[in-house]
Amino acid sequence: MRGQSGYQVGDDAARNRERYSVRYFLGPWVRGLIAVAALRPGERVLDLACGSGIVARAAAAALGPEGRVTGLDINRAMLAVARSLPPPSGAPVSWVQGDAGAMDLPDAAFDATLCQQGLQFFPDKPSAAREMRRVLAPSGRAVVSVWRSAGPYNVAVAQALERHVGAETAAKYRASRVVPDFDALHRLFVEAGFRAVEIRPSAMVIRLPPIETFVLGHLSGTPVAGAVAALSTEQRSALASEVDATLRPYTDGDGVAVPDEINIAIAHP
Repeated sequence: MRGQSGYQVGDDAARNRERYSVRYFLGPWVRGLIAVAALRPGERVLDLACGSGIVARAAAAALGPEGRVTGLDINRAMLAVARSLPPPSGAPVSWVQGDAGAMDLPDAAFDATLCQQGLQFFPDKPSAAREMRRVLAPSGRAVVSVWRSAGPYNVAVAQALERHVGAETAAKYRASRVVPDFDALHRLFVEAGFRAVEIRPSAMVIRLPPIETFVLGHLSGTPVAGAVAALSTEQRSALASEVDATLRPYTDGDGVAVPDEINIAIAHP
């Protein structure tokens, strides 16, 4: 494979990512992404940087049994989680390990390419955008989401990591929110040869369980899992307590309710 994604996790972290990041941070946005894609029964869909497959499974349900879904990711451990989960109803899903910048997939093979929060990790974003266009049928569309801001939760976690673990670990954690802004996202797809490129902002409130226990579980499913696990029990407790204290203004019942926002790019070949 030509390039490594900036989001690399091992087996345990991949399973924990499904439990925490997918459930609380990615899952709430899936219905909106599928709605924007306007999938039709029988279409062929590529879920690029599919991770453990939450978007692929939602697409399969929307397409019905005559459709077809391919989930592609460079990370073996996340694909293993995808394969271990119960198959979705609707279209069959094929899980493929591959590089977004050099996909081993035929030209014009898909009616829609979806990508939820993967673009920021591609080492060669222009190549990935050109590849998205290559594998789309002439009447197809690419629908790609990236975060629009760090959000209060991620700011609090990154600051605590910097203080309790180190700047390098904090930067590694922040990478998921270092994304092309509105103009850069639009330019990326235009320069890749797409037409009628539209960027739609979207916002919602994300509800999280009690932070002092949630944050360490969440970090165990990210690329900084090893660095956090290497801390002493007291250090991990201090990190979690700091995040909990920072987010106290967002208290909602036993947990917190924090604002989050994304940009969705819709582009046609």
